[in-house]
Amino acid sequence: MRATTLRGRLALVVLGATAVWLTVLAVAFNVALAARLRGQADELLRTRATAVAATVQAGADGRLTVREPADDAALDVGIWIYQGSAAIERPPASDGTRRAADRLAGHHGGYADTTGEHPARLYALPVSAGGRQVGTVVAFVALAPYAGTAHAALVGSVGLALFALTGAYLMTRAAVGRALRPVHRMSAQAARWSTDAAPRRFGTARRPAELTDLAGNLDQLLDALAAALRHEQRLTAELSHELRTPLARIIAETDWLTARPRTGTEQAAAHTAIGDSAAAMWRICDTLLTDARARTVRGRDRCDTAAVARELAAELRPALPPTTVTGAANAGVPTELLRRILAPLLDNATRYARSRVTVACAYDSGRCTLTVTDDGPGIPGTVGAAVFEPGRRADPADGHPGAGLGLALARRLARAADGDLTLADPGGRNGSGATFVITLPAADG
Repeated sequence: MRATTLRGRLALVVLGATAVWLTVLAVAFNVALAARLRGQADELLRTRATAVAATVQAGADGRLTVREPADDAALDVGIWIYQGSAAIERPPASDGTRRAADRLAGHHGGYADTTGEHPARLYALPVSAGGRQVGTVVAFVALAPYAGTAHAALVGSVGLALFALTGAYLMTRAAVGRALRPVHRMSAQAARWSTDAAPRRFGTARRPAELTDLAGNLDQLLDALAAALRHEQRLTAELSHELRTPLARIIAETDWLTARPRTGTEQAAAHTAIGDSAAAMWRICDTLLTDARARTVRGRDRCDTAAVARELAAELRPALPPTTVTGAANAGVPTELLRRILAPLLDNATRYARSRVTVACAYDSGRCTLTVTDDGPGIPGTVGAAVFEPGRRADPADGHPGAGLGLALARRLARAADGDLTLADPGGRNGSGATFVITLPAADG
């Protein structure tokens, strides 16, 4: 029998364990009962043989004389009295029992068993006179009543074991089914939620402790899945939104080129516009996909923030305005992650700065900070911290290319690394430049 449900399997496990235990108990009980019945038969034989031997007297010549009690009917049942090997008294018995009794005559005592249609157990008690054995008292008892008792006990124990096994199986199935009822309810709830896509959770309803822990873990898993789904939806929405403009421009320029013959200058301008749009699309895809990949970064590394800032400054804006890096601090993040966080800030700073850009590296309250400052027009007060929103630009008509995703990505990466990115002056003061502060875990040691 093979169960396909958890309830059935648990019931079968309990059934098997109970069967083994009841088998051990039944065998032990029947073995003990058989030994007890055998002991009772032996005790009965010794008692009867001793009682009869007390009525037997041996003369000087070794002859035996049996004193007959007033009521010796009970003593005569199953008793042989032998003078040497000659029987003085013989009770009614089967041929096999008589032959066994004759073999015991003259022996120094002991037991013997007979088999066949009428099994019996015999006991020989020697009768002595003058220091020598002159006779033997042999008692026997039929084993059929004892065998019947043992058989009845065996049948009863087997029947009781089967009844107990049936009851244990049914009770176990019922108990397991009742215990799993909350699991079935949770499964049905999950099935309904998957159908209507409702953002529901199991919550803290009253359940057994194990299921309470399971519900809590499932809620955490659902929260994580919901967050991942929201992230994917946001990534898809941002891609579609940001790619719409450069794609439209490419299509428009292509249509314009094929509509009628163009001069060399017009074709060059169209090619330049198409190239710029393709480059913008590449930057958008690279920015958003980098954000998606970087969300798996959780390890702690060690990097020199000042060295990374100098490398980025040389790569992004080797010409004026120059970037000055001051201080030193080691951040507990991978170097590539810091580059992805710092690159959009330096790119914006060198793009909008009039004469200088400063990156100050330091430790603050056990954390590593990088302060990026420029002397450009700054962030308008009407924008403030909203500059970190995806697709948001302080001045879309400033003539600089960009999708408005750099700062949003930098903040996401900083927070993913247990840090943050903030605008030092959210209120904004036009003309006073912009100051952004990156906060990251400091490297150990």
